[in-house]
Amino acid sequence: MGFVKLEQQGHVGILTIDRQEALNALNSQVLSDLDAALDQVEANEEIYVVILTGAGRSFVAGADIGEMKQFSSIDGRNFGIHGGNVFLKLENLSKPVIAAVNGFALGGGCEISMACDIRLASEKAKFGQPEVGLGITPGFAGTQRLPRIVGISKAMELILTAKVIGAEEAKAIGLVSEVYPADELMPKALELANAICANAQIAVKESKRCIRKGMQTDIYTGCAFEAEAFGVCCGTEDKDEGMGAFLEKRKEKNFKNR
Repeated sequence: MGFVKLEQQGHVGILTIDRQEALNALNSQVLSDLDAALDQVEANEEIYVVILTGAGRSFVAGADIGEMKQFSSIDGRNFGIHGGNVFLKLENLSKPVIAAVNGFALGGGCEISMACDIRLASEKAKFGQPEVGLGITPGFAGTQRLPRIVGISKAMELILTAKVIGAEEAKAIGLVSEVYPADELMPKALELANAICANAQIAVKESKRCIRKGMQTDIYTGCAFEAEAFGVCCGTEDKDEGMGAFLEKRKEKNFKNR
């Protein structure tokens, strides 16, 4: 898949954006490669959780400015739609996605991390939406996801000043969940992924779906989504196994994802 590599460790799929000569910057080909990789992950029933990271010293440094410099208005709109659709596919993947942000996550890099479900960062990570300093707006839903994650005031500050922040500040404002030394980032991401893998996967998928759909609607509609998901899970063998283990005081659970 060109610039996007897929590796599987147990039930964890690791997607690595590998365009190191450009600090993993997103151009049209990288976006297309990621799109294809997501389809492959979605179709693989043995992958329960995904980790997204970058090769080398960068997560994703941003969108490719060399490519964008030549864009007309129509080109820019089409590029934004392309990237936006790929990121929506990432966000709506049925499986949880953990961003392991190992370095620069600027512009499109910050935006792709925000399309993931959980963000972990290396102490070396840098986040920001510097687009206004280049004469453009964020193009891959940065104006939409950042305020939903950190609030309108902080999102306005970061986007309108083009400020770049470090990992600890990103954690303080809720942009990332945890910050780790660089050599601990992937082991911690795998530890988290495997903890999710140990649970009933129908329930995991339904919980993610409820959170994602509920964040885009009112509380009444969101509660209806949840009631439906709860009903689905109550009809599964995994519910019988999980509750049986609880009542029998068994630590071991044999979930079969059905």
